[in-house]
Amino acid sequence: MDRGSLRIFLGAAPGVGKTYAMLEEAHRLAAAGTDVVVGIVMDHGRAATVARVQGLEQVPLRSVEYRGTSLPEMDVDAVLERAPHTVLVDEYAHTNAPGSRYAKRWEDVDELLAAGIDVLTTVNVQHLASLNDVVESITGTRQQEVVPDAIVRRADQIELVDIPPELLRQRLGSGLVYARDRIDAAMSNYFRLGNLAALREISLIWLADRVEEGLAEYRKRHRIDQTWPARERVVVALTGGPEGEALIRRGARILSRVSGGDLVAVHVRTPDGLTEGCEQDLAVQRRLVGDLGGSYQHLAGDDVATSLLDYARSINATQIVVGVSRHTRFQQFLGRGGVGAAVVRDSGEIDVHMVTHPLAERRQRLRLTPLLGRTRTLAGYALAFLVPILMTAALLPFPQLNLATLALAHLCGVVVVAFIGGLWPAVVAAVFNSLLLNYFFTPPVGTFTVADPQNVFALLVFLAVAVAFSLVVGVSSRRSRDAALARAEAGTLSELASGSLARDQSAEDFLEQLRAEFQLEAVSLLRESQGTWKVDSGAGPDAPASPDEADGADPLGGGLTLAWRGRALSGSERRLMAAFEAHLTALLERQELTLNLGETVRLGEANRIRTSILRAVSHDLRTPLAGIRLAVTALRRQHGKTTPEEQAEMLEAIDTYSNRLEALVSNLLDMSRLDSAAVSVLHEPVTWLDVVSEVLAELPPEAVRVDLAPNLPALDGDRGLLERALANVVGNAVKYAPGRDIVIVASTGGLLGPGLGDQPVSELRVVDHGGGVPAGRVVAMFQPFQRLGDEANGPGIGLGLAVAKGFIEAMDGELLAEPTPGGGLTMVVRMPLYSGPRD
Repeated sequence: MDRGSLRIFLGAAPGVGKTYAMLEEAHRLAAAGTDVVVGIVMDHGRAATVARVQGLEQVPLRSVEYRGTSLPEMDVDAVLERAPHTVLVDEYAHTNAPGSRYAKRWEDVDELLAAGIDVLTTVNVQHLASLNDVVESITGTRQQEVVPDAIVRRADQIELVDIPPELLRQRLGSGLVYARDRIDAAMSNYFRLGNLAALREISLIWLADRVEEGLAEYRKRHRIDQTWPARERVVVALTGGPEGEALIRRGARILSRVSGGDLVAVHVRTPDGLTEGCEQDLAVQRRLVGDLGGSYQHLAGDDVATSLLDYARSINATQIVVGVSRHTRFQQFLGRGGVGAAVVRDSGEIDVHMVTHPLAERRQRLRLTPLLGRTRTLAGYALAFLVPILMTAALLPFPQLNLATLALAHLCGVVVVAFIGGLWPAVVAAVFNSLLLNYFFTPPVGTFTVADPQNVFALLVFLAVAVAFSLVVGVSSRRSRDAALARAEAGTLSELASGSLARDQSAEDFLEQLRAEFQLEAVSLLRESQGTWKVDSGAGPDAPASPDEADGADPLGGGLTLAWRGRALSGSERRLMAAFEAHLTALLERQELTLNLGETVRLGEANRIRTSILRAVSHDLRTPLAGIRLAVTALRRQHGKTTPEEQAEMLEAIDTYSNRLEALVSNLLDMSRLDSAAVSVLHEPVTWLDVVSEVLAELPPEAVRVDLAPNLPALDGDRGLLERALANVVGNAVKYAPGRDIVIVASTGGLLGPGLGDQPVSELRVVDHGGGVPAGRVVAMFQPFQRLGDEANGPGIGLGLAVAKGFIEAMDGELLAEPTPGGGLTMVVRMPLYSGPRD
């Protein structure tokens, strides 16, 4: 079965007439004999829409019950059973009522299309997923119902239903779009003239892109290579030189003369590396293209002109901008300056602009830079004169040797010079050898005159071979050097990649690695905020505090800039620096994700605590409230019938439940304070004896035995918080070891744990001989809402030890748990000794 076709009526805003246009098309199809039905049409009370639905067969809607309301939805099964040729389905982006087969109406449409049914539907531009945030920024209203652009782009036909903004506002004011009571609000908000003009332009641009995609697909399907100037598209050829900025601006000026168009900057890199250009210049030009609304493409190809023209034809470009060659006439004669000429020659129907620029007059000079190092090059020049002289002196005693043998011997000298000094010393040696051969071995000897024409030819061949061999050696030296640099870069990148996988570096460590790799004095990561610079991270002494203080700087995006001081970087080093910068950006993003993950974990923990609090409120807090209410009700209703003993028992119950309720609420509030870091600590001298006395005042005298020395030194802590914490610890021991020997002892000595400072402490131990706690449960014991064995019975909600630990740590102390010898649990409270008021 063939898939049905989808036709979408696209509008810029509600009220432009999408549904009406769809109904008009339905009537036209029906008049032509097509089987058309209405799946669903949302008329929104508009009389004209209701009138146009008349005369068309309508498939009954189905009713979906949701929260006591009956919601009408399209009956997909009924439409499939009816099997029309074409069905009308309004509001393509609509969200179906809960309980429907699919969440979105466009999914219903997809099933109808799969069944071979043609569909006419409508959608507004604000419902397109890619434009949802753009429309929100314009109108201030965010649409919750969206449809993926890819789904809309798959439509067989998209028809724009368009009217001027002024006419749409007239419709709105006449009550043709909304009810009278909604007109004023709509006119002053969503339907402002500027909003409608912007939405209309967005619709036209989006549809133009869709048409462009269709044109490209048609050209590809029919293998059309010729340029069709349906839309101005300017390609700017970048060499990597500083003239690229002038070419980009010229291309932008060309586009400014037309309405719409695309600017594409292209850089072609060849395998021989002759067109690599400067990475720093390319990075600047790439940003410039983005600022001008264009795009940047990087290509690889053996021939620059061919690659450039192939790409231009593939995107249906209409114009190409190239710069005038900077090469000398000699280089152009050798084939190293004909890119522009080749583009002009082979461009065909594409217009080519040859743009002059200031650098066009600054012709490149032949490369004299020593590739093998200054020492070897100077040695090569010295040998270029010394080797020919020695070779001539060695051959003079053998006059019987012919000129060919002598030339081969001198050629060996050129080879030696070429291998040691490289290209230009070898060329000098070749010329000098030819002169010596002419003067000492070619008749008439002792002059530079050559009598035999064959000798002239032999000398010319010798010179040509020697120069050619020198060129080959020079190119080989350059390739060898480039290969060595590539190996070094590859090794560095491999180490960089393996380092990123093997360890979690900090930004400071990475900057130090970068500084050592490039042998820089200092490197810093700068952040710009409101025109001022701040050093986020740095490595090395006196790291630059702004790009102006640095020898080099590259923006990383997000307001960050990498700056360094020490020396300027070469082109190959800049390429390697680009890899380091990409890694640094990824490292910063990973750190940001780690922070976000930590925040997510914290929020998850807070959510877990809130859930536990709700459970506690629903159970543990309701129990004492129910007991209090029951006792109070009994006292009020049976006041005259109860005995004094019964009344006393009920009052005792009220008192007990009130105490439980107060303790539970206090722990909940304390946990909330700890979770929000809102605990305020008053540091003062406190003694164990004072705190323990207050705690034991709330317990039966026989419940705990105290063994405290009277001369213990004062602690540094908050008396109120310490009493609350110790009350929870002792109360927990009494609860889980009732009737057992519970002892409170204290001692002085030792230091706080790692990370808490080297402070002398006093230690209080609450020892019980109950059932103890398994080793695997000790850590969980201090978590909120954890009770031994996850008991559901008995008072408490598992917050006592969590609150105690939070309070003690807020006072720079420690709360630990140890097994009691012989069975049980010992809770250890360690607090720093008082050493005077804190600042």
